[in-house]
Amino acid sequence: MSNTAALHQAASLLLSHPDEDWPQRLGLVRTCLGDLAGEEAALLLGFCTAVADVPPLELSARYVSTFDHSRRRTLHLTYYTDGDTRRRGQALLRWQQLYRDHGWQPPADELPDFLPLALEFAARCPRAGRPALQEHRAALELLRMALIDHKTPYADILTAVCRTLPGPSPADRAAALQLARSGPPTETVGLLPFPTLRPQAAPAEETRR
Repeated sequence: MSNTAALHQAASLLLSHPDEDWPQRLGLVRTCLGDLAGEEAALLLGFCTAVADVPPLELSARYVSTFDHSRRRTLHLTYYTDGDTRRRGQALLRWQQLYRDHGWQPPADELPDFLPLALEFAARCPRAGRPALQEHRAALELLRMALIDHKTPYADILTAVCRTLPGPSPADRAAALQLARSGPPTETVGLLPFPTLRPQAAPAEETRR
């Protein structure tokens, strides 16, 4: 596994909900990252250190508060580019087809644009997974900035993920929103073919559906 693939797999594990196996998962990630150099690995290890002494139940509550109570911090990538429009259903189908085309079957109880799934796919199938992450660069950057504003250690994970992608990060939220708006319109009537995994205008609502 390459360094980038290892970073994506580690980020996937760290961004998944901290359940009963969290201590073992955290230990595994710290062991694997200990062999990697670079700022990205340091950021992920920094997150591990920041949460190492947090009881799993408390961390679970923080996770829910961080990602499940705000649309600006959702882990579902297509929301940033498609919002609650009909196009989002097509975008989700596109993710499912991408997985199937590469012989990968994600869990049935999670939407296919869930960031931990996308990161695991990028780790296992980098030739397809990394371009898919890059296509959703705007979503990743908007999430990164929202997590920084929220003052949560999870921001370090998104910063590390964004640094694994080609090109610089947008300078600010306005630039990230402009990147999100560079794709097709947000709303479409009828069932039109979903073009490519290109970003659209990012919604600004704060209340999660």
